[in-house]
Amino acid sequence: MAKRAAEDDEESPQALKSGERPEDDGGVAVGEQFEDEFEDEYESEDEIFEAGVDGRPDAEREAEEAAAGAMEVDRETFIPGRHKLDAGQTLAPDLSTYEMLHTLETPWPCLSFDIVKDGLGDNRKTYPATVYAVAGTQAAQGREKENQLMVMKLSGLSRNDQSRNIDSDDEDEDDEESTDPILETKTIPLTSTTNRIRAHQSPQSSAASLPTTITASMQESGDVLIHDVTPYLTSFDTPGYQIPVNASKPLSTIRAHKKNEGYALDWSPLIPAGKLLTGDSTGKIFATTRTEGGGFVTDGTPYVGHTSSIEELQWSPNERNVFASASSDGTVKVWDARSKTRSPAISVKVSSSDANVLSWSHQTPHLLASGHEDGTWSVWDLRQWKSQPAASASKPIAHFNFHKEQITSLEWHPTDDSIVSVCAGDDTLTLWDLAVELDDEESRYTADVKDVPPQLLFVHFMETVKECHWHGQIPGVCMATGGGGFGVFRTISV
Repeated sequence: MAKRAAEDDEESPQALKSGERPEDDGGVAVGEQFEDEFEDEYESEDEIFEAGVDGRPDAEREAEEAAAGAMEVDRETFIPGRHKLDAGQTLAPDLSTYEMLHTLETPWPCLSFDIVKDGLGDNRKTYPATVYAVAGTQAAQGREKENQLMVMKLSGLSRNDQSRNIDSDDEDEDDEESTDPILETKTIPLTSTTNRIRAHQSPQSSAASLPTTITASMQESGDVLIHDVTPYLTSFDTPGYQIPVNASKPLSTIRAHKKNEGYALDWSPLIPAGKLLTGDSTGKIFATTRTEGGGFVTDGTPYVGHTSSIEELQWSPNERNVFASASSDGTVKVWDARSKTRSPAISVKVSSSDANVLSWSHQTPHLLASGHEDGTWSVWDLRQWKSQPAASASKPIAHFNFHKEQITSLEWHPTDDSIVSVCAGDDTLTLWDLAVELDDEESRYTADVKDVPPQLLFVHFMETVKECHWHGQIPGVCMATGGGGFGVFRTISV
């Protein structure tokens, strides 16, 4: 909250100028004793008690409130899927476990978003924080023409007061200003729901200019729209800047999927100009490359091999021509983009249900995580996938069945190769530390709940959470989207 200057009190003593002393009003003469006007109220320190907020003992007041039907606050840990709310109960976060926690509403829910790298510096730890992002809306049925591509600036993200001075050695922490969060948006009109959106940045032409930021948004209509959102980002921080009239027009529209919608797309992190993969519900994957002239060319020959919808695509973080796909046929496949046959090099059955999402570790490239429709998720060692026979016989090096609903998103921490965020259909976003190992006796009970893995660090409740991303420049900060808008937070555990 914003700071407010204290109001002047007319009855308070006049402020003293520097070096002045208050005038002597007689005081206590030498040899006299100071008379304590309260000395008869108790006879010994053993009888001292603290009064409550209204001057009565807390126990007395609480008993009276309970008798009058006052609302009781249950401070026990609640884990969706394990516990149930009674009639009239609601959930509230334990603010002492968050270093930062903010929620921001948008006109329509967003199924997908992406964080945009900014020029404010890496490894930022000061508050208030600022985040730039892009998102696509899901307008209500019958109001599809109200959909938008949103370019956002979230600023004034202050530290949670309850954790401000907990275990911190930051000398500048006391100088941090508590502010109200601000959501600024610039919008591009769309006529369809955005199923998935991803941003890509090309190197800046000069030190004085912003890098070019383009977005690819996969529409429910089957089209993939590519926009240059650099002018919209520039307008947030450049007073008087006018966004060009034609800025909302797509740079390119990919129609290779015809009218087949999809949920999978990814920009290559190793091709600066821009190379995009898109997958649809028929199991086809297309590659689109940006040319030297700034145009986009889509290869008309798709990659085929899945027997059902492509749910996720991701380029290898360290091999320029390798990518992985996850499908509702329950498999994850690894591809060589140069293959003339357009068929996968490796195929692994990762689940008996749909394989919804996958994430490739950027710190340890031989680790790949997959999330499934039955609520389970697994971690795979790609060194065991050297050949198809070896891959078919491989087992996950870690497997978790904590969630009871479908996994909708998972992502490795950008700098810690043991931390993973997971979103699920049970309205929870969980954080995991795969480096944790506890013996059976220690891990038998967590928060008085059985069968909770010791690797589970944190459970964050968020209504219909769909997608989560780590902020690559602000350590430990997560941003997520759900039915109630966006959440930006950092826990004390990561």
